[in-house]
Amino acid sequence: MLQMAIPNKGALSEDAVRLLQEAGYRCSRSGRELIVRDQANEIDFVFLRPRDIALYVGNGVLDLGITGRDLEMDSGAAVTEVMPLEFGRSRFCFAVPKDSGLTVEKLDGLRIATSYPELLRQNLEKFGLKCPIVKLDGAVEISIRLGVADAIADVVESGATLKEAGLAVIGEPMLHSEAVLVSRSAELADRPEVHKLVARIKGILVARTYAMIEYDIPRASVEAACRITPGIEAPTVSPLSNPDWVAVKAMVLCKQCNGIMDELYEIGARGIIVTDIRSCRL
Repeated sequence: MLQMAIPNKGALSEDAVRLLQEAGYRCSRSGRELIVRDQANEIDFVFLRPRDIALYVGNGVLDLGITGRDLEMDSGAAVTEVMPLEFGRSRFCFAVPKDSGLTVEKLDGLRIATSYPELLRQNLEKFGLKCPIVKLDGAVEISIRLGVADAIADVVESGATLKEAGLAVIGEPMLHSEAVLVSRSAELADRPEVHKLVARIKGILVARTYAMIEYDIPRASVEAACRITPGIEAPTVSPLSNPDWVAVKAMVLCKQCNGIMDELYEIGARGIIVTDIRSCRL
């Protein structure tokens, strides 16, 4: 029986459960249970603190886990990153009081508060900075106002919390993070149930990127239409009862859908329909 860790709360947990459910797994909790068994797919889902997941997987206690790349790297656990999951995106950055004039180079010798001490330590070495690290479990942005730090290093999503605290990001992000699937070893991917899990997740992620577009087009314009919607291999072109028209179906990138519809309409396409794709394998 495969054992996989999932974050037990927060947006990371919600998105992980949603992804796995769309991939056909039973992993939702009815209460506060720590383990949910999906007997049909022979997998136990274990709900843990996101910060602890890489440690359990790295120590071989669990086979797989979903956690943030920032938490994985900060843990120092010996895990293998199997694939990024395209949610929970954030940046690990330095932040200082707004209008302080501080830059990354000027942080040398200053106290830096963070909830990611190992990740910060790695980056201080890269920058050649020697700074006392103030380890905090949360509310890092208030540490400067309370006088326990001169700057912070924290995970930033929108940046709204930093602005409210009168702080501003300096320098380039030290890390671009997102949710990742990790395993206890690279060899684990050879197990059939792991291969199936990864293939299913990839199918969901691809489906979220693409949409299916269908439309009718005059036969004289079909070549131009196919250049606009080339599909993955080639679009599907089907005859209609009117011999002067054909129906075309193709996969397109979701972010390009509106522009593609405009172009198709301009060359004579009608009945243009865009639908979501639930899952697919390319």
